[in-house]
Amino acid sequence: MSYTLDRLAAECRRVLAVDPGPAGREKLRRLVAKICKDKAFVAAYVEGASERDLLYEDPELGFCILAHVDDASRQSVPHDHGPTWAIYGQVTGETIMTEWTIVSPRRGDVPGRARRLRSYSMKPGSAHVYNEGAIHSPSRIGANSLIRIEGRNIKKLPYEWFDPA
Repeated sequence: MSYTLDRLAAECRRVLAVDPGPAGREKLRRLVAKICKDKAFVAAYVEGASERDLLYEDPELGFCILAHVDDASRQSVPHDHGPTWAIYGQVTGETIMTEWTIVSPRRGDVPGRARRLRSYSMKPGSAHVYNEGAIHSPSRIGANSLIRIEGRNIKKLPYEWFDPA
């Protein structure tokens, strides 16, 4: 049976109410990987989305479900999600995700610097959790789409960008 946005939000709420930590997020990661392959869900909620469409924001727990569609390649600089976490799920196309470690933190107006740890390919059905403080940078190759769940709406939170070391 195909998922709906309401069903996905209810399942996220149920999991996070029981375990909002890494084990609960891992359960959601597996669910996001499954949703990425759900053709009806993708057609209803992802196809035709913009670069960042907020599909749902939970009024009680604060998590968000988003759809992202890029028509062309796009590179992000290393960043974290501040005091929250995110799960990226690849729907179409490919993303090369790079994980980083801090070399030096931000000092006033001087941006922090980060060193590359590893890179890997995310293809349709791949999903990864990035916990609080995890520095990463997606490089989207060509047209692509993804589903993302954020612990809180990062547009409302401070977060850091880093220069590559």
